[in-house]
Amino acid sequence: MLVRNKNYPRPQFVRNNWLNLNGKWNFVFDDDNIGEKKEFFKYFPKSMEIIVPFTYETEMSGINDQTVHENIWYSNNVKLNVDSDKRAILHFEGSDFITKLWINANYVGMNIGGYHRFSFDISKYIIDGDNDITIKVEDSLSKSQPRGKQRYKNESFECWYIQTTGIWKTVWIETVPKNYIISAKNTPNFDTKNIDIELITNINENEVKNYEIETEIKYNNEILNLQRDKLDDSVLKYKIDICTFKKNHTIKKWSPQTPCLYDIYYRLYKDNILIDEVSLYFGVRKISIENSKILLNDEPLYLKMILDQGYWSKSHLTPPNEDAIIKDIEIVKKYGYNGIRKHQKIEDERFLYYCDSNGILVWSEMANCYEFNDQSIEYFMGEWVKVVKQNYNHPSIITWIPINESWGIREVSNNIEEQNFANSLYYITKSLDKTRPVITNDGWEHTISDIVTIHDYKQDANLFYDEYNDKDLMVLNNMKTYNSSHKLFSGNYKYKGQPVIMSEYGGIALTSDKGWGYGKQVIDENEFIKRFESLTSSIEKTNYITGYCYTQLTDVQQEINGLVDENRIDKFSTEIISKINEINNKYKN
Repeated sequence: MLVRNKNYPRPQFVRNNWLNLNGKWNFVFDDDNIGEKKEFFKYFPKSMEIIVPFTYETEMSGINDQTVHENIWYSNNVKLNVDSDKRAILHFEGSDFITKLWINANYVGMNIGGYHRFSFDISKYIIDGDNDITIKVEDSLSKSQPRGKQRYKNESFECWYIQTTGIWKTVWIETVPKNYIISAKNTPNFDTKNIDIELITNINENEVKNYEIETEIKYNNEILNLQRDKLDDSVLKYKIDICTFKKNHTIKKWSPQTPCLYDIYYRLYKDNILIDEVSLYFGVRKISIENSKILLNDEPLYLKMILDQGYWSKSHLTPPNEDAIIKDIEIVKKYGYNGIRKHQKIEDERFLYYCDSNGILVWSEMANCYEFNDQSIEYFMGEWVKVVKQNYNHPSIITWIPINESWGIREVSNNIEEQNFANSLYYITKSLDKTRPVITNDGWEHTISDIVTIHDYKQDANLFYDEYNDKDLMVLNNMKTYNSSHKLFSGNYKYKGQPVIMSEYGGIALTSDKGWGYGKQVIDENEFIKRFESLTSSIEKTNYITGYCYTQLTDVQQEINGLVDENRIDKFSTEIISKINEINNKYKN
């Protein structure tokens, strides 16, 4: 029986045989970049210790140095058993930015990108007993690499924070058979009550005729369907009914009120002998757009989201533990929100697991570059494709957002090359995923986009309301300068009846001489509640707006406009804010 244990890093593709490598590693800065020449992978220098997966900039790493070091090294000795019938796969859930790997002084390979999962087959490099694992990570303040809210200056400023360098998510080893299942892409069909499957194996095309895939679907541990299919290629595409065995089973819809999840198992057989097995899950739900409304399961959906940057005071981008992820989701629900806009970060996949199981809707947004050039295009496009494929199976994700506020495409309003790049991101995302809407450039200067989003931090609710309710709807018609320097659409692009979401507003901060927020800071909770309620109400009263996203869930370093502080201590009444969000609800969701 395959069961996801706590801390298992990949909840949508579970196997039993794995080894967590988080913990103490040897660590050294290489500011002169001499490590490869000096062969640190053979002769690791006298070093300090670091606690992986926390980066050296964080307190939880044990180092707590916020200065920039562009070349760093890790070393660990791991006891392994070699099995000639098995493969050993070393997984990195996230390491920023260029990661190079040596096993027992042998170079294995390199990965570029800081936000996606990547893996190396280390089978031919390991030995029985002690094995030396050496890792070099190269990073910089370059604006051409995807960096999200990581600062690109030596000091933090406004809403850009201390950089993240090196390993920042779980590192682990998985044992798999020689021939195994690499991935499974699940697309449940709400209307037809079946599921499209694309399964990838590593089996040579000359051998596939000897293999079969068994697919089993369960709900609450009750078997609903079980079938076998012969392989005719290393990639198998097929369709299976969700329920065949239990005719009285009513398909359970996934929604915020009913986050029902089905289990699905894939078993690889060779000559009728079980070779490999993985478990996943899926939710049966449908996201669609009709008549300027977003529909969930064919019912109008009013989004009440909160912007979440996923930072913690002692561990920055890395969740301090799995309980911290759970706590953040509990806070979101406690304040009356039904969704999270995960801002400029591809979160630990366990976050998506808890959103899936708790019915939290997610807008998934990539970490952006800050320059437009050939290198940034290559970095960004390559990693975005990997991210979409990696997180495709999570039902909680209902929207993809490649770019925020024209970051990395600053001239998109008038530059055809930047517009082409934005549109290419739209089309590549839709090619990978036909089921979810895509917001190509969230906030303003839209090109092709399934949803039109607005960012506005006006603090006067009357002005806020008047801006979006003038009789000519000048903002939507792109006739009026939006947010002082940005129009809602780029170039000749126009509003075409898409749903409209206020995807950033508020950002209200309590008076402080130590931090930063949007607009004039409020002196106390009473003033905060008054402004929060009036701004939120003005959105709700704007009939064509179908949802909102408040900035933001937590304080982050110098940015102090969270509903809770960095340590997740409430700053305001959860009961009052929850009630305001409940009142501002056009649809019963």
